Amino acid sequence: MAIKSTIFKASLQIADIDHGYYADHALTLARHPSETDARLMARLAALVLNAHLIKDWCGGDATLSFGAGLSDPQDPDVHLSDFTGRKRLWVEVGQPEPKPLSKACSQADAVRVYAYGPAAEVWWQGAQGALARLDRLQVWRLPSAEMQALTALAERSMTLQATVLDGLLTLSSPNATVALEPQRWQ
Repeated sequence: MAIKSTIFKASLQIADIDHGYYADHALTLARHPSETDARLMARLAALVLNAHLIKDWCGGDATLSFGAGLSDPQDPDVHLSDFTGRKRLWVEVGQPEPKPLSKACSQADAVRVYAYGPAAEVWWQGAQGALARLDRLQVWRLPSAEMQALTALAERSMTLQATVLDGLLTLSSPNATVALEPQRWQ
C-alpha cells in the first residue's frame, strides 16, 4: 500500500508592499511522502513571491495555486492561470532538468525556478548554459541558511504573515520570523 501525502493547511496574509498587493489566502498544501519540509516551504515562498501577478498580469481575475508537485512531474509546483485557463506563470522549485523547463516555456507565458539547498550552486553551474537560451525563464536562488530556518515554520496548520519589501520576503508565524532575500541568477 502506498503512503499518502500529508496535508498542510495555511492561513496566509500577504502584504507585498513592493507591488501593492494585499490579500488573504487559505491554502492547502499536499506534501508528497518523499518531499521535505524545506521543499514544501520553498513552494510556499514561491507562491508568496509571485502572488502580486494575480493583479499585475491578470487584473485580479486569475487563480494562483499549487500543482501536483512530485506526484506529477508534468505539473508545475505553483502556477498562475487566467480566467481562460491559459497558464500565465509556471513555477518550479529545486533543481529541475533543462528539458522539462524548455517544455514549460512553451506552455506558459513565463517560467520561474526557485533553486534552494546546498547543491543549488552546483546545479546552476551545470544547467546555466542550457537555460540561458530560454527567454521566458527566470532563475532565483533561495539562500540555504534562511531556507533551513523557514522549515521551522512548517506545521500541519499554519497561520503566516508574509511581507515583501525591497525584495526581502519576511514570513512570520506566532512563534518565529524568518527573512530571506532571493537572488536572481537569470
